Amino acid sequence: MHRIRAYVDTSVFGGVHDEEFQDASKRFFKLVQEGRFIAVISRVTVDEISGAPEKVRQILADLADDCLEIYEFTEEASQLAKAYIDAEALGKASFEDAMHVAIATVLNVDLILSWNFKHIVNYNRIMKFNSVNLANGYRMVEIRSPLEIGNDD
Repeated sequence: MHRIRAYVDTSVFGGVHDEEFQDASKRFFKLVQEGRFIAVISRVTVDEISGAPEKVRQILADLADDCLEIYEFTEEASQLAKAYIDAEALGKASFEDAMHVAIATVLNVDLILSWNFKHIVNYNRIMKFNSVNLANGYRMVEIRSPLEIGNDD
C-alpha cells in the first residue's frame, strides 16, 4: 500500500484543538497513526510548534517515528521561497508560509495540508506557487485542507 506523504503545516496541529477544524484534523492524524499517511514536517513547523500550547506540542510528540518525517530547510528551499515572494505569490512578511510550500515542493510530497486559507490554501496563490514551480523545474504541488481527506482515501 502506498503511504501518502503529506506535508503538514502548523495550522493542522493547532486545528486539533480548534472547534471549527478539530474533526477533520483529528481524522487526519488518526489516518497517520493507522499508517495510511506519512506526516512530513520541516524545522519551520517544529519551530512554530515549539511556541504553541503544550496540548498542541503533544500532538507532534505522540506521532510514531515510522509515520513522521522531519526535514531541515535547505538553501534550495530558501531560494524557491524567495522566488515565490519575487513572483508575489506571498508578501515578504509571509516568508515562513513560503518556506512551508517550498520545502514541501523540494521534498516532492504528494500534497500539502493546511488550514491557512489566506496564505496557502488559496486558489490564486496556488496558481502562483505552481507557476513558479514549473518555471524552476519543479512539479505542481497539491494543496488542500484536511476537510478533503476522508476515511476513503
